[in-house]
Amino acid sequence: MTDLKNILAIIPARGGSKRLPGKNIKTLAGKPLIAHSIEYAKNSPEVNKIILSTEDDNIGAIGEQFGAEFLKRPLELAQDTTKTAPVLVHVVDELEKTGYKPDLVILLQATCPVRQKGLVKLAIDTLSENTEYDSFFTGFKKSFTMALWVKNSDNKSHALYDYHLRPRWQDVEVNDKLIAEDGGFYAIKYDAFRKCKDFVGENPYIHEVPYTVDIDNQADFDRAEGLIKGN
Repeated sequence: MTDLKNILAIIPARGGSKRLPGKNIKTLAGKPLIAHSIEYAKNSPEVNKIILSTEDDNIGAIGEQFGAEFLKRPLELAQDTTKTAPVLVHVVDELEKTGYKPDLVILLQATCPVRQKGLVKLAIDTLSENTEYDSFFTGFKKSFTMALWVKNSDNKSHALYDYHLRPRWQDVEVNDKLIAEDGGFYAIKYDAFRKCKDFVGENPYIHEVPYTVDIDNQADFDRAEGLIKGN
């Protein structure tokens, strides 16, 4: 049994978005997009610290209005190519300078505003009672994709793997076994986080959920709004 008491929720929200400008504070079902993740953390009584990490003062101010602490990140961690994990490391490093050390680090991506209720408690219970797991995330069953292609702006395409080696459908035993991360919820024990410097550890527990949405464009945004409004 592992005692997990200090629960830190981190919501990264970069100011720049090329496909959907102003995405993180765009109004979704009556409130800014980031507010949905902040309120999810606030409605989880186990969480005792909520940090909004952004380089954008306006996003930070809006986050504070909805109850998050605004931690300004350096510009080098707010680029198009910036990955999420270093942003989390920055937050934990800065908090430790103030004397706060989390037992569990939770990532709530603002672009995934629709989540199953009770995930924080479920993650705490799972990771406390099963010491073989070092992290927890939500995922959904995904059918096998025969080929992954990238279509460029000049209408030329290239495959992400050697499509000449693609298997026959009847030779693939996957449809009930492939799990994709849905992006909505991650939790990792502090020691595992420090070891791997990422939000998924070496032995994660995957909690299966129906796929909802990860907002990247206007169509995703509209889908999220429909889900929240129950349409």
